[in-house]
Amino acid sequence: MKNQEKSSKAERHENFKKLMQEDPFITDEKLAEKYNVSIQTIRLDRLELGIPELRERVKKVAKKNYDKVRTIFSTEIVGELIDLRLGVNGISMLETTEDMAFSKTNIVRGHNIFSQAESLALAVIDTDIALTGVSNIKYLNKVHAGEKLIAKAEVTRVRGNKHFVHVIITVNQNQVFRGKFILVAVK
Repeated sequence: MKNQEKSSKAERHENFKKLMQEDPFITDEKLAEKYNVSIQTIRLDRLELGIPELRERVKKVAKKNYDKVRTIFSTEIVGELIDLRLGVNGISMLETTEDMAFSKTNIVRGHNIFSQAESLALAVIDTDIALTGVSNIKYLNKVHAGEKLIAKAEVTRVRGNKHFVHVIITVNQNQVFRGKFILVAVK
């Protein structure tokens, strides 16, 4: 279906359900743009279909994943834990706010971005206690308050008590941060 063509309500609902299964984190704004309808129409569609708003969908998915984390408490994860395959990979989302940014520039402070990456790296490894032994990080682009950070972590190797984890953070699919962590499991 073309972006500019209006679809009938029934067709829109059918496509809407499929799209929500593929990408449960799509915003009402993006849906309104895609179907060339108002945001209010999308909200009414969601209500009719029994689909909760984005924040509720994220919380529902996140709750399932927090119980899997072994290394840190779920309350210590910076952002919402969206997906977790312990010892393999994970995804978190952080909605940045003005209090995370410098007042003069509205650019998010680096320690907030690093905290999201490090806490996801710790959450994804399959051990009870770990410390960050080494981190090699690079900030690639600025992040403004109000932007949504999506972090993806992958365990690339485990050698003895060392867990090698790569983390990439994006904003609107543009990479803003990358980090390589060596996390050391401690007894």
